[in-house]
Amino acid sequence: MDLQLTGSRVLVTGGTRGIGRAIVDAFVYEGAVVEFCARDTAEIEATEKAVAERGGRATGVRLDVRDGAALTSWVEDAAGRLGGLDAVVANVSALAAGPGEENWYASFEVDLMHTVRLVTAALPHLEASRRGSIVAISSVSGRESDFASGPYGTMKTAIVGYISGLAFQLAGRGVRANVVSPGNTYFEGGFWQGIERGQPELFADSLALNPTGRMGKPEEMAKAVVFLSSPVSSFTTGTNLVVDGALTRGIQL
Repeated sequence: MDLQLTGSRVLVTGGTRGIGRAIVDAFVYEGAVVEFCARDTAEIEATEKAVAERGGRATGVRLDVRDGAALTSWVEDAAGRLGGLDAVVANVSALAAGPGEENWYASFEVDLMHTVRLVTAALPHLEASRRGSIVAISSVSGRESDFASGPYGTMKTAIVGYISGLAFQLAGRGVRANVVSPGNTYFEGGFWQGIERGQPELFADSLALNPTGRMGKPEEMAKAVVFLSSPVSSFTTGTNLVVDGALTRGIQL
């Protein structure tokens, strides 16, 4: 299927590792021109090099998304460099799942407010595109209670509510807004590899919950994001696409 993304101008937050990196790769594979942000210069350079070696184009910018002014400036500057924006993906998470006020603040500023600020800054450009797309990454922890309930789960729930409202508000303005909620996703250097090494009982319990017998892969999440961002998905807005291998049991009405 041709997703009609050739030449599309895309921004991705947190594009050097895990799901974010897979999203960058998937957009580039479909012919999009991608700009991404991350905090680690070496990881940015490695991502740019890997994409270029495959004949694609992706440019990274060093940025901490907790800095609202810097995030807004990046969106404006990137839109200028790319000649506009067709899609944005709010991917970054603080992964602050533990107790303590510091985790509440981190989750609010990184998970929720970076999504809000990205959308606010990008919206004029997405409207001008006439096929603008917003995709935010939530989590199955935003859909049902689990070990990550608390700061992380609460903000992931808030993201779904925020995007749902946006979809309704923007439907007549030519901009779609959707959520992808990944299940447990395993990759080198990622959250679940850390749990596997540091809390093997929690890892085994979490793995056993999934009837597929495995955790998800970053590229499986990325393909859902890219499809929802594409013109092929032109009548899909306001959805929360759960990609979890039947991990969650609730009926999504």
